[in-house]
Amino acid sequence: MSLTLILILTVVCVFTYAFEITFGLAGTIMMLAAMSYFIDAKMLVIYSILPQILVATIGLSRSPKTVKLNVLAGMVAVAALGSLLGFYIFNRIPIETFRSLLAIVITLFGVYLVIAPGKLKLTGIAARVLDFIAGISQALFGISGPIAMTRLLATHTDKLVIRNYALAFFLSVNVFRGIGYAVNGSVTEPILEMMYISAPILAVSLWYSNHLHFKVRDEHFKKIVAWIILFGGISLFFAQAS
Repeated sequence: MSLTLILILTVVCVFTYAFEITFGLAGTIMMLAAMSYFIDAKMLVIYSILPQILVATIGLSRSPKTVKLNVLAGMVAVAALGSLLGFYIFNRIPIETFRSLLAIVITLFGVYLVIAPGKLKLTGIAARVLDFIAGISQALFGISGPIAMTRLLATHTDKLVIRNYALAFFLSVNVFRGIGYAVNGSVTEPILEMMYISAPILAVSLWYSNHLHFKVRDEHFKKIVAWIILFGGISLFFAQAS
């Protein structure tokens, strides 16, 4: 892969993951939309481990400590069970069926969050169900952000708490994902080259981009995230049709 293309990818990631460190999701989705025409999508998905881990690590290290480990452990444990089910059913049910159901669920949550912000409240079993679905979705499609953020918006009110739990959740998921890719040999030399070249630039840009989160007003944060969730569900319908 040419150095020019890697540098273009890096510049795109500077912007898309600045968005993710601010709002807690959507960096990878936007990066894939911009770069999958030029670089194999599978390579980009594997590469995305680097910026996602950088976002989570820098965002959490430069924020007040709001994540309770016992709460996070519960979310991750249930999501891990969902991931196991996702891997099990991967070749046993039509993926199109699950994708359609997932698109419907995310879109409905997005519509509700947009038209009735602050009204959706989840506790106990309902929250765990979304953790479980997030795990299934991560295993099947590599996407769990819209579901995880819907769950967090419905269980927490402070935007910093919501973002930090999202980052901590995604950090845990991506560590496991990275180990899996390393074990099965998916991390090839071209992908490592992409990571080596872009890592220093991304680390510096994300270090300074983190402050953007603190400039976003609470109500604006929740509105933007709600719209992202809605568009995430709609985009799954388009992906299903294509």
